[in-house]
Amino acid sequence: MSLNDDLTAVQRCLDDLVRSVSRLEQRVGAGGLEIRRVRTDADHLRESLALLRETAPEERPRPEMVPVPDAPYNSALWSDVDDEGLGARDRHAP
Repeated sequence: MSLNDDLTAVQRCLDDLVRSVSRLEQRVGAGGLEIRRVRTDADHLRESLALLRETAPEERPRPEMVPVPDAPYNSALWSDVDDEGLGARDRHAP
C-alpha cells in the first residue's frame, strides 16, 4: 500500500468519525462539554491529516523489475574467470 493510499484510507475513516459524531450530537445534544470535546478532537484530527498530506513526500516510481530466468547460464561465459576465493582453475595453491 502506498503512502497516498494510507492517507486516503485515514481520510475516509475520519469522515466516518465526523459523521458518527454528528449523529451522536443529535442524540445527546450539542451543549455538553464532553460532546464538544469529541467534536473538537475530530476537527483537530482532520486538520492534522490535512497538514500531513501537504508535507508528505512525493512518491517515487518503483524501479522496473528485471526478470531473471531459471534456466542455467551458458558455461562458456565463465570459461576465463577465476573462482572467487579459489583462484584460477588450472593453478594450485602453494
